Amino acid sequence: MGRFDRRESPLSVTYEPTSVKDLLVEMKDTAELLIDLSYSAVLHGSPRIAEEVVELEHRMDVLQMRARMSLMLAARSPDEAETLAPVLGVVGAADKISDAAGDIAKIVSEEIGLPDAMRGALTEGVETLVRGTVAPDSGYATRTLADIDLESKTGVRVIAVRRDDDWILNPGPKTRIESGDVALLRGPETGVAEAYPELAGEPFEPEAPVEPAIDDLERAVDSIVLMKDLSELAVDLAYGSVLFNNEALAEEVSNLEIEVDALQSRFEAWTLRAAREADDPVSLRGLIHLGVATEEISDAALEISEGVARDLGVHPVVEMAVQESDEIITRTVVREGSDLAGTSVENGIPTTDVSTSVIAVRRPDDGWMIGHDIDTVLRPGDAVIAKGTRTSAEEFEALAS
Repeated sequence: MGRFDRRESPLSVTYEPTSVKDLLVEMKDTAELLIDLSYSAVLHGSPRIAEEVVELEHRMDVLQMRARMSLMLAARSPDEAETLAPVLGVVGAADKISDAAGDIAKIVSEEIGLPDAMRGALTEGVETLVRGTVAPDSGYATRTLADIDLESKTGVRVIAVRRDDDWILNPGPKTRIESGDVALLRGPETGVAEAYPELAGEPFEPEAPVEPAIDDLERAVDSIVLMKDLSELAVDLAYGSVLFNNEALAEEVSNLEIEVDALQSRFEAWTLRAAREADDPVSLRGLIHLGVATEEISDAALEISEGVARDLGVHPVVEMAVQESDEIITRTVVREGSDLAGTSVENGIPTTDVSTSVIAVRRPDDGWMIGHDIDTVLRPGDAVIAKGTRTSAEEFEALAS
């Protein structure tokens, strides 16, 4: 990809002969990072992280325009147009996720604001995400992530790096950190408190949590937290359904979107009730803003998976992108009498010899259990959403059945 001038608005985009596969991969990575950053900007009230959301939103605008240009040139017959239509849907949906993330970040950048008590409640159980500029005398400067070995020492991951106008998404062990890089760190607060000073040359100062003072506001916050988790899961599953032409994953995306819609209705009711008791009802405006944008993300996820749900197939350009991915998302139903029934899951890792990480469980009677804090015993009938290698996914499926 070429560079883009962050000072231009709107951005000037011209056609470049770029691989659609590469554009799709970068759009997927950018969309997922945008969701991470936008919520983190709100949770931590960070204008600096909100600025990074704006930069990535500009980048997504360029990516989606170039992808549309390439797809238009590729469609030379009705048959080709039919097979490319789902890919165009993926492109459009990624752009909608970008716009929704930008709207979430505006709660901070335009000082729409959220009640302090709500931000405190939202932060509970959420990993800390910080943005830091690598100091000239940082012990991490000029070293690779493998050499730094940050995750095993502190539990903190470098999820992205911005170097001038260029982004390194999903940095790997060979990625080298340079002085002046803007690094995005995610992990437990204790680990961030250890890693951030070494990276940025300044102390890490976490915010003190605040307890909600209004019962209805607390219920509204519970609803929006679940909406956020379900929407993020829907995006993961939507991309998985497209990349692997998996109708079962597409069906789960539809289920999640329906549940998010129902949650939004309850969320709006609790917010309006909380407004009666709030000293300043206008302070709840940011909460409503957050709810609308979150629901838009789940709608976009449904749009991503629509081609699979309608049995339109997967275009070869998407299949080529899949070949580069060692990690896949799967949906597995635990069968009666299987080896997986009765297996415990703690922190997303099942107690088996299979290197598959469980990211969500849908139980017919209890609904969804989501996140890294899953602590349950799998039962027959549970629909398990997991990430792992192709080999481990096959072994996991064998255990379930």
